[in-house]
Amino acid sequence: MLGRFLVAFSLFLIASPVWAEPVSYFQVEGVTYDDSVPAYEDAVGYEIGERPVRLGDMVPYLRGLAANSDRIVVETIGYSHERRPILTFIVTSPENHANLESIRQVHLARLEGRAAPDAAPMVLWLNFGVHGAETSGMEAAVPVLYHFAAAQGAAVEAQLDNTVLLFTVPFNPDGHTRRIDHVDTFWSYSDNTDPNDAAHDLWIEARTNHYWFDLNRQWLLLTQPESQAWIKQWHKWKPMLSVDYHEMGSNAPYYFHPGEELRRNPLIPDRARELTYGIATRHADYLDSVGHLYTTEERFDNYYIGKGSTYPQINGALGILFEAGAARGGAIETERGLVKTAQNVRTQFRTALTSIQGALDLRGEITAYQRDFFAENARQASRGGWVFTAEGDPERASRFVRLLDMHDIEVSALASDLTIGGQRYSAGSSYFVSMSQTNNRMIRGIFERVTSFKENIFYDVSGWTLPLAYDLDYAEVSRAPSLAEPAKGAFQSASAPDRAPYGYVFDWSHTYAPRALNRILSKGVMARAAMEGTVVRTSGGEVELGRGAIFVPLDRQKVSHDAIFTIMQTIASEDGVPVHAATSGLTPVTGRDLGASNIFRSLEQPRVVLAYSGGLSYYDAGEVWWTLDHGHRMPVTLVSKDRLDSLNWSDYTHLVLVGGNAGLSEPVTQGLDRWIEQGGTLIATRDASLWAEEHILGRKEDDEDEEGDEEQTERLNFEELNLRDAEHVIGGAIFAADLDTSHPLGFGFSDRDLPVHRNVSFTLQVPEENPYAVPVQYKDDPLLTGYASDRRLEEIGGTPSVVAERKGQGTVVLMADNPVFRGTYPGTEKLLMNALFFSGLIDAPRGEYAEQGGHVHGQ
Repeated sequence: MLGRFLVAFSLFLIASPVWAEPVSYFQVEGVTYDDSVPAYEDAVGYEIGERPVRLGDMVPYLRGLAANSDRIVVETIGYSHERRPILTFIVTSPENHANLESIRQVHLARLEGRAAPDAAPMVLWLNFGVHGAETSGMEAAVPVLYHFAAAQGAAVEAQLDNTVLLFTVPFNPDGHTRRIDHVDTFWSYSDNTDPNDAAHDLWIEARTNHYWFDLNRQWLLLTQPESQAWIKQWHKWKPMLSVDYHEMGSNAPYYFHPGEELRRNPLIPDRARELTYGIATRHADYLDSVGHLYTTEERFDNYYIGKGSTYPQINGALGILFEAGAARGGAIETERGLVKTAQNVRTQFRTALTSIQGALDLRGEITAYQRDFFAENARQASRGGWVFTAEGDPERASRFVRLLDMHDIEVSALASDLTIGGQRYSAGSSYFVSMSQTNNRMIRGIFERVTSFKENIFYDVSGWTLPLAYDLDYAEVSRAPSLAEPAKGAFQSASAPDRAPYGYVFDWSHTYAPRALNRILSKGVMARAAMEGTVVRTSGGEVELGRGAIFVPLDRQKVSHDAIFTIMQTIASEDGVPVHAATSGLTPVTGRDLGASNIFRSLEQPRVVLAYSGGLSYYDAGEVWWTLDHGHRMPVTLVSKDRLDSLNWSDYTHLVLVGGNAGLSEPVTQGLDRWIEQGGTLIATRDASLWAEEHILGRKEDDEDEEGDEEQTERLNFEELNLRDAEHVIGGAIFAADLDTSHPLGFGFSDRDLPVHRNVSFTLQVPEENPYAVPVQYKDDPLLTGYASDRRLEEIGGTPSVVAERKGQGTVVLMADNPVFRGTYPGTEKLLMNALFFSGLIDAPRGEYAEQGGHVHGQ
C-alpha cells in the first residue's frame, strides 16, 4: 500500500500543469525539425509554461544550441550589476559565418551607398527581455533559437543565407531573476489563474534592473551596464531592422507597430512608418490564421528616441514594438478569457519569424530606404555643429563626451579658445560635435530644443535636450572651429598632491567632490566647508576656491598625517579631484583665513535612509540609490516606507522621500517631525515635497474658490477627453531656473542658470517671513525644451523649484523635481549631494522680513 502511494505521489509531482506546452506546440507547421537537437524540456526537465524559465536553465541550454550548431555563435557582450551575462547569438548560414567580418564591413559600406544593395545579407536585430516582469519577452528566445538550430528545408536555408540575425538574450537578467524568484515563491501545485493571486502580482520591482532603472528608457541615456553593452553591439552592426518584445496589462490584446501616427518624432521619416506597416501585414496574416485579437497604430508612440523601438529609427533602421497581454504567473483570467504564458511565447516566436520574413520580402525597399536615409543626412549636414563645456567640472563634460562616443558620435577637443555670445569655450576643456556626420539626426535629437508639437500626448518624456540635463554651456556654430585630436572622454585622474604642512583643500565644483568628501568623513577625518570663496596659499602657489570648497586641517585630527595624505592621493587618483597642499592658514583675503569658524564650518558624515515601496516610486528611489551608491560610493540604508516606524532615528542624519505616495502614518509623521526638530534632515522630491510642505512644514494651499468666483463647467465632447486630459500634463520637459550660488545648496555651481527636469504640475509655496528659503526658483518664462501648456507655464513661472529651511535644529529640503532623473541629470545631481553634505550649513534668518513680502527674487 505504501509503495503504491509513493509511486502515485511521485507521478503527481512530476506531472506537467495543464498550461505547460511541449516543443511541438512551438514548431512551425510544415517544417521538419532535426531530432538530434534537444528540445528545451528534454534539456531542463520542464516545459515552457510549466514554471518560469530560469536563467540558470535557459542560458546553458541556448549556449548548448550554439555549441552544437554550425548556424549559431554566441558572444558575451557584457554583464549586469549582479554579474549575470548578457549574450548575443549570431544566427546565419555556415557559409556566412565563415565570412562574418567581411559581411559586416560590406553592410556598413552599403548603408552609405559604397556597396551594392545585394552585396551582403540583411542584418536584423531582435531584443528579448528588456523588462524582467515581461515573461514572454525573454522566454520567446527559446523557441526562436531552437527553430534556427533544428528547422530544416529550403525556406529556412534561404532565410539563413540572406540574413545575419542578432538575438540579444536577455537584456535584463537581474530583473528577470527577481521575477522568477517571485513567481516560484508563490508557486502552487494547483493552477491558480486568479489575477489577485500573489504569483501574478509583481511589476516594477521585476520590470527594472538591480537599481530599479527601466532599461527600455536607457537607449539614449546609457547610464547602466546592460544598455552600455547592447548599444556597443548595436552600433557595431547597425542593423536594418530592430525588433523589441514586451508585455503589458493582461486584459490588452496583442499589439505591434506602427504606433500612433501623430506621435512620431519629426526626425523619423514618413517612409519608416510605411515600411513598418508593410511588415505589419505579415504579423496580421499569422494572427488572423490563429484567430488572435490584435491591434496596431494606437496607444504607443515613437517620439522619445531613447526606447528600443524608436532609437533604431533615429539611426536609420526600422523599429518594431511587440506587446503581449501578460500572464506573469503562467496563466491568468482576463476580460478576454484565459491568457497563457506558453501562448504568449508562441505568438512572440511566430512574429519574430514574420518580422524576419517580412524584412526579406521588402529587402529592396528597406535597403533603398536606408541608403536614402543616410544620403539625406549627408545632404543636410553642414560644416557647423555644437560646442560645449562644463566650467569648473571637467568630469561632467567628459561624461557627456563618453555618452556621445557610445552613440557613435565623433567629438573633438577645441585646439584654441572660442567665445560665443559672451561665453568662453577654452581649449583643453571644451569640445566640438560636427553636424557633418552620417548620424546627424541623432545629434539633432540630442542637442536641439523642441517646444512645439503636433499633439500633446506623450507615452514618455517630451523633452530630452541632453546638454541641458548635463548643465553644460553649449552653443550652435555655423562652421567648425580649430580642432585638436578626437576625444573619447576618458576619466582623468588629477595630479598627485604634495604632502601638506598645514592641511589640504579642494574645490566643490568637480563631479566627484562629494565622493571625495565621503571618503574623508568615513575614515573619521574632520573636514570643513567654505561658506565664502577665498584664496589659499599652497605648495603650488595661490589657489582660488569657491563656496563649498573643502578644507582638511592637520590640526587636532585623530587620524595620522600619513593616513590623511594617503586619502588625498586616492582622491586625486580615483576621483579625479585636484587636491592642493595648504602651506599656511593665513589667506590674502581679509576675514577668510582657514581658521575662521564663521567661514569654514564643520561637516558630519551623512547617514542616509532612503525610503522605498509603499506607494513610493521605485524608479525615483532607484535613481537616488544608484547616484549615491554607484556614483559616490556612499552607503544607503534602504527601508520600506512601511517600516520607517521601526528605526532608531538617532542613528541617521538624513531621510530621502521620493515621488509617489509619500503619505506617512500619523505616528511616523510625528516621530519624523521630532527627529527634524532635533537635527535631522528631510529631503523630499516631487510628490513627497508636496506632502512634506503640508504635513511637516504646516503649509496648505487654499485651493477653494472665493465666494462668487466659481465658474460653470464647460460642456465638452467625450472624444476630446484624451487630448483635454493631456493638455496641462507636463510631458517631461526641461525648465530654466535661477540658482542662488551663495546658498549651501548652490555650492559648486559655476553660474545661476540651472536647467531642471520637471514632470509634475503642482507648485511649491514661497515660505513666509524667510526670503532665503528658495535657493532655486523657476524663471518667469521657464520652458527650455519639451511640452508644457501656457496655463502651466504661467502657474509655474517664478515659483520655487527648491525650498530649504530650518525646522528646530534640523532641516527640510523640498525639491519639486527629481534631481537625478533617470541617472542623467548631473547638472542637478549636485543639489542632492549638497543637501546631504551641507544641510547643516543652512541657517535660519533672525530678522523681520514680513514687510518685504516674502522671498527676494534673485537677479
